[in-house]
Amino acid sequence: MAVMGKARHMRQFSRHRRPGGQSPKGQGIRFWGRHAVLAALDNPERRIKRIWGTREAIGQLDLPSALPVSYADVTDLARLVARDAPHQGLVIEVDPLDSPYLGDILREESDAGRRSPLVVLDQVTDPHNIGAVLRSAAAFDAAAIITQDRHSPPESGVIARAASGALETVPWVRVVNLSRALEEIAEAQYWRIGLTGETETTLGETLDGSKVALVLGSEGDGMRHNVMEHCDVLARLPISPRMESLNISNAAAIALYAVATAGA
Repeated sequence: MAVMGKARHMRQFSRHRRPGGQSPKGQGIRFWGRHAVLAALDNPERRIKRIWGTREAIGQLDLPSALPVSYADVTDLARLVARDAPHQGLVIEVDPLDSPYLGDILREESDAGRRSPLVVLDQVTDPHNIGAVLRSAAAFDAAAIITQDRHSPPESGVIARAASGALETVPWVRVVNLSRALEEIAEAQYWRIGLTGETETTLGETLDGSKVALVLGSEGDGMRHNVMEHCDVLARLPISPRMESLNISNAAAIALYAVATAGA
């Protein structure tokens, strides 16, 4: 799959992680759909506990012999996942990934001489949006997405489905304090750009070739004041006045594209 290019990037943090999204004690998380399932199977950091599938779908996979496999028909699989979820004949149960440390991400990017952007999400709680941002982050080679533990959802099948494999390939850093994380990002020489409609400065005007951290707030409340104060500049996307704002995931995709093509 096209989004699998960052798997090696993720493996380097396996010894320096802390617990990320948690599932109820003793239970795993269920993913469904070919992209989410195949990406999880391809991720050496992901612990797969069980797989269910139709004989046709399972027959197309090269599975470890130790992995418990259960054959099921389409109706039975539908009972394992969210209502009307498009499982495409495959469901797996997994443990959540651990969160890499922000300092490790910043250090590795610096040591490798990369200028990949960071995406910082302030109080974005909709799992569909988190998944879509992960997908855009993979598409535009972002180094990581960063959220605050208390204001972001845990891993889930909805996120994995929306991310279309990117949950396994883009580091998802969960921090205790987003403002302190932005200070650490500044020390690593990133230009912190807060996206908001309440400014005349456009995003393109702020891109000067520096390493960039894009900061986006929730659709309802936007960025919190303290987070906004930890940005170097505030910028807007130059959208038509016929539309007040964009969905957070659309805004992230457009902003990442702008960063990727700046100076091209």
